[in-house]
Amino acid sequence: MAAPSPLSSIGIPLSFQPCRGGEGGRLPPEPPSPFTENGLPTWVELENIMLTVYLCKRTMQNKARLELADYEAESLARLQRASPASGSSFSCKQRHKQSESLVDKKRDKIERKILDSQERAFWDVHRPVPGCVNTTEVDIKKSSRMRNPHKTRKSVYGLQNDIRSHSPTHTPTPETKPPTEDELQEQINYWQIQLDRHRLKMSKVADSLLSYTEQYLDYDPFFVPPDPSNPWLSDDTTFWELEASKEPSQQRVKRWGFGMDEALKDPVGREQFLKFLESEFSSENLRFWLAVEDLKKRPIREVPSRVQEIWQEFLAPGAPSAINLDSKSYDKTTQNVKEPGRYTFEDAQEHIYKLMKSDSYPRFIRSSAYQELLQAKKKSEPSMDRRTSFEKFAQNVGKSLTSKRLTSLVQSN
Repeated sequence: MAAPSPLSSIGIPLSFQPCRGGEGGRLPPEPPSPFTENGLPTWVELENIMLTVYLCKRTMQNKARLELADYEAESLARLQRASPASGSSFSCKQRHKQSESLVDKKRDKIERKILDSQERAFWDVHRPVPGCVNTTEVDIKKSSRMRNPHKTRKSVYGLQNDIRSHSPTHTPTPETKPPTEDELQEQINYWQIQLDRHRLKMSKVADSLLSYTEQYLDYDPFFVPPDPSNPWLSDDTTFWELEASKEPSQQRVKRWGFGMDEALKDPVGREQFLKFLESEFSSENLRFWLAVEDLKKRPIREVPSRVQEIWQEFLAPGAPSAINLDSKSYDKTTQNVKEPGRYTFEDAQEHIYKLMKSDSYPRFIRSSAYQELLQAKKKSEPSMDRRTSFEKFAQNVGKSLTSKRLTSLVQSN
Protein backbone atom coordinates (compact mmCIF):
# COMPACT_ATOMS: atom_id res chain seq x y z
CA MET A 1 0.00 0.00 0.00
CA ALA A 2 1.41 3.34 -1.02
CA ALA A 3 2.26 5.91 1.60
CA PRO A 4 -0.43 8.54 2.13
CA SER A 5 0.16 11.83 0.38
CA PRO A 6 0.30 15.13 2.26
CA LEU A 7 -3.11 16.01 0.79
CA SER A 8 -4.67 12.90 2.33
CA SER A 9 -3.24 13.76 5.74
CA ILE A 10 -4.79 17.22 5.47
CA GLY A 11 -8.04 15.84 4.14
CA ILE A 12 -8.82 13.77 7.25
CA PRO A 13 -9.46 16.75 9.58
CA LEU A 14 -11.26 18.50 6.73
CA SER A 15 -13.66 15.48 6.30
CA PHE A 16 -12.45 14.78 2.74
CA GLN A 17 -13.83 11.36 1.75
CA PRO A 18 -13.27 9.26 -1.41
CA CYS A 19 -16.04 9.28 -3.98
CA ARG A 20 -17.94 5.99 -4.23
CA GLY A 21 -19.19 5.21 -7.71
CA GLY A 22 -22.78 3.96 -8.03
CA GLU A 23 -24.78 2.32 -10.73
CA GLY A 24 -25.01 4.25 -14.00
CA GLY A 25 -22.33 6.71 -12.92
CA ARG A 26 -24.59 8.21 -10.26
CA LEU A 27 -23.38 8.84 -6.73
CA PRO A 28 -25.30 7.18 -3.91
CA PRO A 29 -26.66 9.22 -1.02
CA GLU A 30 -23.90 10.40 1.30
CA PRO A 31 -23.78 8.38 4.51
CA PRO A 32 -23.65 10.13 7.86
CA SER A 33 -20.19 11.57 8.42
CA PRO A 34 -18.40 11.18 11.74
CA PHE A 35 -16.99 14.71 11.22
CA THR A 36 -20.45 16.33 11.30
CA GLU A 37 -21.81 17.78 14.52
CA ASN A 38 -25.50 18.70 14.90
CA GLY A 39 -25.95 18.40 11.16
CA LEU A 40 -23.45 21.21 10.42
CA PRO A 41 -20.23 20.37 8.52
CA THR A 42 -16.98 21.36 10.17
CA TRP A 43 -15.63 23.26 7.15
CA VAL A 44 -12.94 25.78 7.98
CA GLU A 45 -10.91 27.77 5.49
CA LEU A 46 -7.64 26.09 4.66
CA GLU A 47 -5.66 29.30 5.14
CA ASN A 48 -6.99 29.73 8.66
CA ILE A 49 -6.07 26.13 9.50
CA MET A 50 -2.55 26.66 8.21
CA LEU A 51 -2.27 29.85 10.25
CA THR A 52 -3.52 28.03 13.34
CA VAL A 53 -0.94 25.28 12.83
CA TYR A 54 1.78 27.89 12.48
CA LEU A 55 0.75 29.79 15.62
CA CYS A 56 0.35 26.59 17.65
CA LYS A 57 3.78 25.40 16.56
CA ARG A 58 5.32 28.61 17.81
CA THR A 59 3.37 28.28 21.07
CA MET A 60 4.66 24.75 21.71
CA GLN A 61 8.29 25.76 21.19
CA ASN A 62 9.85 27.42 24.21
CA LYS A 63 12.02 29.92 22.36
CA ALA A 64 12.19 33.62 23.03
CA ARG A 65 12.47 34.53 19.35
CA LEU A 66 9.31 32.51 18.57
CA GLU A 67 7.06 34.04 21.23
CA LEU A 68 3.70 35.24 19.95
CA ALA A 69 2.98 38.91 19.78
CA ASP A 70 -0.19 40.30 21.34
CA TYR A 71 -2.11 40.43 18.07
CA GLU A 72 -0.94 36.89 17.19
CA ALA A 73 -2.14 35.53 20.54
CA GLU A 74 -5.53 37.21 20.02
CA SER A 75 -5.67 35.76 16.51
CA LEU A 76 -4.97 32.23 17.79
CA ALA A 77 -7.74 32.52 20.39
CA ARG A 78 -10.24 33.72 17.78
CA LEU A 79 -9.27 30.97 15.36
CA GLN A 80 -9.76 28.35 18.08
CA ARG A 81 -13.16 29.78 18.93
CA ALA A 82 -14.10 29.89 15.25
CA SER A 83 -13.08 26.23 14.68
CA PRO A 84 -15.81 23.85 15.93
CA ALA A 85 -13.29 20.99 16.12
CA SER A 86 -10.76 22.85 18.19
CA GLY A 87 -11.69 21.00 21.36
CA SER A 88 -11.25 17.42 20.09
CA SER A 89 -9.39 16.14 17.04
CA PHE A 90 -8.11 19.53 16.00
CA SER A 91 -6.26 20.42 19.16
CA CYS A 92 -2.95 22.21 19.34
CA LYS A 93 -1.04 19.02 20.06
CA GLN A 94 -2.30 17.31 16.93
CA ARG A 95 -1.55 20.40 14.85
CA HIS A 96 1.95 20.47 16.25
CA LYS A 97 2.47 16.79 15.36
CA GLN A 98 1.29 17.45 11.81
CA SER A 99 3.70 20.37 11.49
CA GLU A 100 6.59 18.27 12.84
CA SER A 101 6.23 15.86 9.92
CA LEU A 102 6.97 18.71 7.50
CA VAL A 103 10.25 19.66 9.20
CA ASP A 104 13.26 17.40 9.09
CA LYS A 105 14.78 17.19 12.55
CA LYS A 106 18.09 16.16 11.04
CA ARG A 107 18.64 19.63 9.64
CA ASP A 108 21.27 21.70 11.33
CA LYS A 109 20.48 24.68 13.55
CA ILE A 110 21.24 27.36 10.95
CA GLU A 111 18.99 25.75 8.34
CA ARG A 112 16.13 25.45 10.82
CA LYS A 113 16.51 29.14 11.69
CA ILE A 114 16.35 30.00 8.00
CA LEU A 115 13.18 27.93 7.57
CA ASP A 116 11.60 29.60 10.61
CA SER A 117 12.47 33.03 9.22
CA GLN A 118 11.03 32.16 5.81
CA GLU A 119 7.81 30.87 7.37
CA ARG A 120 7.48 33.95 9.53
CA ALA A 121 8.07 36.22 6.53
CA PHE A 122 5.39 34.32 4.60
CA TRP A 123 2.77 34.95 7.27
CA ASP A 124 3.89 38.56 7.74
CA VAL A 125 3.00 39.10 4.07
CA HIS A 126 -0.26 37.12 3.98
CA ARG A 127 -1.44 38.06 7.49
CA PRO A 128 0.13 41.46 8.19
CA VAL A 129 0.01 43.42 11.42
CA PRO A 130 -3.40 45.02 12.14
CA GLY A 131 -3.59 48.43 10.55
CA CYS A 132 -1.29 47.55 7.64
CA VAL A 133 -2.44 47.04 4.07
CA ASN A 134 -2.59 43.44 2.89
CA THR A 135 -0.44 43.44 -0.24
CA THR A 136 -1.99 40.19 -1.46
CA GLU A 137 -5.41 41.84 -1.70
CA VAL A 138 -4.58 45.47 -2.56
CA ASP A 139 -2.31 46.64 -5.37
CA ILE A 140 0.19 48.98 -3.73
CA LYS A 141 1.00 50.76 -6.99
CA LYS A 142 -2.64 51.54 -7.70
CA SER A 143 -3.25 52.61 -4.11
CA SER A 144 -0.35 55.05 -4.17
CA ARG A 145 -1.65 56.69 -7.34
CA MET A 146 -5.14 57.21 -5.99
CA ARG A 147 -5.96 60.08 -3.71
CA ASN A 148 -8.20 57.93 -1.49
CA PRO A 149 -7.08 54.31 -1.97
CA HIS A 150 -9.69 51.63 -1.35
CA LYS A 151 -8.64 49.63 1.67
CA THR A 152 -9.63 46.01 2.00
CA ARG A 153 -12.47 45.25 4.37
CA LYS A 154 -11.32 41.72 4.93
CA SER A 155 -9.76 41.06 8.32
CA VAL A 156 -6.03 40.46 8.40
CA TYR A 157 -6.82 36.98 9.75
CA GLY A 158 -9.49 36.09 7.19
CA LEU A 159 -12.33 35.86 9.74
CA GLN A 160 -15.83 37.22 9.56
CA ASN A 161 -17.02 40.62 10.70
CA ASP A 162 -18.26 39.36 14.07
CA ILE A 163 -14.77 38.11 14.92
CA ARG A 164 -13.09 41.21 13.56
CA SER A 165 -15.16 43.43 15.81
CA HIS A 166 -13.30 42.15 18.88
CA SER A 167 -10.21 44.17 17.95
CA PRO A 168 -10.29 47.96 18.19
CA THR A 169 -7.85 48.27 15.31
CA HIS A 170 -10.32 46.81 12.79
CA THR A 171 -12.73 49.63 12.04
CA PRO A 172 -15.05 49.56 9.04
CA THR A 173 -13.66 51.56 6.15
CA PRO A 174 -16.06 54.26 4.95
CA GLU A 175 -17.16 54.02 1.36
CA THR A 176 -15.37 56.42 -0.95
CA LYS A 177 -17.53 58.93 -2.74
CA PRO A 178 -17.17 59.45 -6.47
CA PRO A 179 -15.32 62.65 -7.41
CA THR A 180 -17.43 65.73 -7.93
CA GLU A 181 -17.47 67.83 -11.07
CA ASP A 182 -15.21 70.46 -9.49
CA GLU A 183 -12.66 67.83 -8.45
CA LEU A 184 -12.61 66.34 -11.95
CA GLN A 185 -12.17 69.79 -13.48
CA GLU A 186 -9.31 70.46 -11.05
CA GLN A 187 -7.61 67.23 -12.11
CA ILE A 188 -8.04 68.13 -15.79
CA ASN A 189 -6.49 71.55 -15.22
CA TYR A 190 -3.59 69.98 -13.34
CA TRP A 191 -2.78 67.54 -16.15
CA GLN A 192 -3.10 70.27 -18.76
CA ILE A 193 -0.52 72.31 -16.86
CA GLN A 194 1.76 69.28 -16.73
CA LEU A 195 1.42 68.80 -20.50
CA ASP A 196 2.30 72.45 -21.17
CA ARG A 197 5.20 72.40 -18.72
CA HIS A 198 8.54 73.19 -20.32
CA ARG A 199 11.09 70.42 -19.99
CA LEU A 200 14.67 70.50 -21.19
CA LYS A 201 16.16 67.73 -23.28
CA MET A 202 19.06 65.76 -21.90
CA SER A 203 21.32 67.06 -24.67
CA LYS A 204 20.56 70.66 -23.67
CA VAL A 205 21.21 69.87 -20.01
CA ALA A 206 24.53 68.20 -20.90
CA ASP A 207 25.58 71.18 -23.03
CA SER A 208 24.75 73.57 -20.21
CA LEU A 209 26.71 71.47 -17.72
CA LEU A 210 29.69 71.29 -20.06
CA SER A 211 29.73 75.04 -20.68
CA TYR A 212 29.50 75.73 -16.93
CA THR A 213 32.37 73.31 -16.23
CA GLU A 214 34.56 74.80 -18.94
CA GLN A 215 33.80 78.32 -17.72
CA TYR A 216 34.83 77.62 -14.12
CA LEU A 217 37.68 75.24 -14.95
CA ASP A 218 40.39 77.83 -14.39
CA TYR A 219 38.96 78.57 -10.93
CA ASP A 220 38.97 74.94 -9.72
CA PRO A 221 42.10 74.38 -7.59
CA PHE A 222 41.74 70.59 -7.99
CA PHE A 223 42.51 70.85 -11.71
CA VAL A 224 44.36 74.14 -12.13
CA PRO A 225 46.79 75.56 -9.56
CA PRO A 226 45.66 78.99 -8.36
CA ASP A 227 47.23 82.03 -9.92
CA PRO A 228 49.00 83.65 -8.17
CA SER A 229 50.34 80.52 -6.54
CA ASN A 230 50.23 79.82 -2.85
CA PRO A 231 53.11 81.75 -1.24
CA TRP A 232 53.41 79.10 1.47
CA LEU A 233 54.19 76.42 -1.14
CA SER A 234 56.32 78.43 -3.56
CA ASP A 235 58.66 81.41 -3.56
CA ASP A 236 56.12 83.61 -5.35
CA THR A 237 54.93 86.56 -3.24
CA THR A 238 52.54 87.96 -5.85
CA PHE A 239 49.52 86.99 -3.78
CA TRP A 240 50.66 89.09 -0.83
CA GLU A 241 51.53 91.99 -3.10
CA LEU A 242 48.09 91.97 -4.73
CA GLU A 243 46.39 91.88 -1.35
CA ALA A 244 48.46 94.81 -0.17
CA SER A 245 47.75 96.91 -3.26
CA LYS A 246 44.00 96.09 -3.31
CA GLU A 247 44.11 95.84 -7.09
CA PRO A 248 42.06 92.96 -8.52
CA SER A 249 43.81 90.46 -10.72
CA GLN A 250 42.81 89.89 -14.31
CA GLN A 251 41.40 86.47 -13.52
CA ARG A 252 39.32 87.92 -10.70
CA VAL A 253 37.89 90.65 -12.90
CA LYS A 254 37.08 88.12 -15.61
CA ARG A 255 34.88 86.21 -13.18
CA TRP A 256 32.65 89.27 -12.66
CA GLY A 257 31.49 88.87 -16.25
CA PHE A 258 30.05 85.39 -15.59
CA GLY A 259 26.99 86.88 -13.92
CA MET A 260 25.81 89.59 -11.57
CA ASP A 261 25.97 87.16 -8.63
CA GLU A 262 29.72 86.79 -9.13
CA ALA A 263 30.17 90.56 -9.10
CA LEU A 264 28.06 90.97 -5.95
CA LYS A 265 29.82 88.16 -4.07
CA ASP A 266 33.23 89.77 -4.56
CA PRO A 267 33.79 92.80 -2.26
CA VAL A 268 35.95 94.49 -4.90
CA GLY A 269 33.34 93.69 -7.55
CA ARG A 270 30.60 95.31 -5.46
CA GLU A 271 32.76 98.37 -4.97
CA GLN A 272 33.48 98.73 -8.69
CA PHE A 273 29.83 98.15 -9.57
CA LEU A 274 28.75 100.79 -7.05
CA LYS A 275 31.25 103.31 -8.47
CA PHE A 276 29.86 102.74 -11.94
CA LEU A 277 26.27 103.27 -10.76
CA GLU A 278 27.28 106.45 -8.93
CA SER A 279 28.74 107.79 -12.15
CA GLU A 280 25.34 107.23 -13.77
CA PHE A 281 23.39 108.62 -10.76
CA SER A 282 21.57 105.32 -10.15
CA SER A 283 23.37 103.90 -7.13
CA GLU A 284 20.23 103.85 -4.96
CA ASN A 285 19.17 100.45 -6.34
CA LEU A 286 22.40 98.73 -5.31
CA ARG A 287 22.53 100.54 -1.97
CA PHE A 288 18.97 99.40 -1.24
CA TRP A 289 19.84 95.82 -2.18
CA LEU A 290 22.91 95.85 0.06
CA ALA A 291 20.93 97.40 2.94
CA VAL A 292 18.34 94.60 2.76
CA GLU A 293 21.10 91.97 2.71
CA ASP A 294 22.62 93.58 5.79
CA LEU A 295 19.19 93.61 7.46
CA LYS A 296 18.96 89.81 7.20
CA LYS A 297 22.17 89.48 9.23
CA ARG A 298 21.27 91.94 11.99
CA PRO A 299 20.31 90.81 15.52
CA ILE A 300 16.57 90.54 16.01
CA ARG A 301 16.50 93.43 18.49
CA GLU A 302 17.91 95.80 15.84
CA VAL A 303 15.55 94.71 13.05
CA PRO A 304 12.54 97.03 13.74
CA SER A 305 14.66 100.18 13.89
CA ARG A 306 16.66 99.19 10.82
CA VAL A 307 13.46 98.49 8.87
CA GLN A 308 12.24 102.01 9.59
CA GLU A 309 15.59 103.48 8.49
CA ILE A 310 15.46 101.64 5.16
CA TRP A 311 11.85 102.65 4.66
CA GLN A 312 12.55 106.33 5.32
CA GLU A 313 15.62 106.36 3.06
CA PHE A 314 14.33 104.45 0.02
CA LEU A 315 10.53 103.94 0.06
CA ALA A 316 8.78 106.60 2.14
CA PRO A 317 7.10 109.52 0.33
CA GLY A 318 9.77 112.15 -0.32
CA ALA A 319 12.63 109.71 0.45
CA PRO A 320 16.10 111.11 -0.38
CA SER A 321 17.07 107.97 -2.36
CA ALA A 322 13.73 106.78 -3.69
CA ILE A 323 13.79 103.59 -5.75
CA ASN A 324 11.46 102.65 -8.59
CA LEU A 325 9.00 99.90 -7.57
CA ASP A 326 5.87 98.59 -9.22
CA SER A 327 2.55 99.11 -7.44
CA LYS A 328 2.16 95.46 -6.44
CA SER A 329 5.55 95.24 -4.74
CA TYR A 330 5.10 98.63 -3.09
CA ASP A 331 1.69 97.74 -1.62
CA LYS A 332 2.95 94.44 -0.25
CA THR A 333 6.02 96.08 1.26
CA THR A 334 3.83 98.73 2.87
CA GLN A 335 1.83 96.00 4.60
CA ASN A 336 4.99 94.18 5.71
CA VAL A 337 6.45 97.29 7.32
CA LYS A 338 3.59 97.25 9.85
CA GLU A 339 5.05 93.98 11.20
CA PRO A 340 8.81 94.48 10.68
CA GLY A 341 11.03 91.47 10.18
CA ARG A 342 14.19 90.39 8.42
CA TYR A 343 12.26 89.63 5.22
CA THR A 344 10.03 92.70 5.16
CA PHE A 345 11.58 93.98 1.91
CA GLU A 346 11.85 90.59 0.18
CA ASP A 347 9.52 91.45 -2.71
CA ALA A 348 11.06 94.90 -3.22
CA GLN A 349 14.57 93.45 -3.17
CA GLU A 350 13.67 90.83 -5.78
CA HIS A 351 12.17 93.49 -8.04
CA ILE A 352 15.27 95.71 -7.75
CA TYR A 353 17.54 92.72 -8.39
CA LYS A 354 15.75 91.95 -11.66
CA LEU A 355 16.03 95.59 -12.72
CA MET A 356 19.77 95.70 -12.09
CA LYS A 357 20.32 92.34 -13.79
CA SER A 358 18.49 93.37 -16.94
CA ASP A 359 19.69 97.00 -17.17
CA SER A 360 22.50 98.15 -14.88
CA TYR A 361 24.69 95.05 -14.94
CA PRO A 362 24.93 94.73 -18.77
CA ARG A 363 25.91 98.41 -18.98
CA PHE A 364 28.57 97.85 -16.31
CA ILE A 365 30.07 94.92 -18.28
CA ARG A 366 30.16 97.03 -21.46
CA SER A 367 31.58 100.08 -19.69
CA SER A 368 35.10 101.33 -20.28
CA ALA A 369 35.95 101.03 -16.57
CA TYR A 370 35.35 97.29 -16.58
CA GLN A 371 37.15 96.77 -19.89
CA GLU A 372 40.21 98.59 -18.58
CA LEU A 373 40.34 96.34 -15.53
CA LEU A 374 39.83 93.26 -17.70
CA GLN A 375 42.51 94.11 -20.25
CA ALA A 376 45.07 95.31 -17.74
CA LYS A 377 48.37 93.43 -17.95
CA LYS A 378 49.55 91.48 -15.00
CA LYS A 379 51.79 93.40 -12.70
CA SER A 380 54.77 91.10 -12.98
CA GLU A 381 55.16 88.66 -15.83
CA PRO A 382 58.29 86.94 -14.40
CA SER A 383 56.15 85.73 -11.51
CA MET A 384 54.62 83.21 -13.88
CA ASP A 385 58.06 81.70 -14.50
CA ARG A 386 58.75 81.45 -10.79
CA ARG A 387 56.12 78.77 -10.39
CA THR A 388 57.50 75.34 -9.70
CA SER A 389 57.73 72.78 -12.46
CA PHE A 390 55.25 70.60 -10.59
CA GLU A 391 52.61 73.36 -10.67
CA LYS A 392 53.04 73.80 -14.42
CA PHE A 393 52.82 70.06 -14.97
CA ALA A 394 49.69 69.78 -12.79
CA GLN A 395 48.01 72.62 -14.68
CA ASN A 396 48.60 71.00 -18.07
CA VAL A 397 47.54 67.54 -16.88
CA GLY A 398 44.40 68.93 -15.23
CA LYS A 399 43.26 70.65 -18.40
CA SER A 400 43.85 67.57 -20.56
CA LEU A 401 42.07 65.21 -18.15
CA THR A 402 39.08 67.52 -17.82
CA SER A 403 38.68 67.84 -21.59
CA LYS A 404 38.78 64.05 -21.98
CA ARG A 405 36.17 63.54 -19.24
CA LEU A 406 33.83 66.10 -20.74
CA THR A 407 34.17 64.51 -24.20
CA SER A 408 33.37 61.04 -22.86
CA LEU A 409 30.36 62.46 -20.96
CA VAL A 410 28.93 63.97 -24.14
CA GLN A 411 29.46 60.75 -26.10
CA SER A 412 27.77 58.64 -23.40
CA ASN A 413 24.70 60.89 -23.42
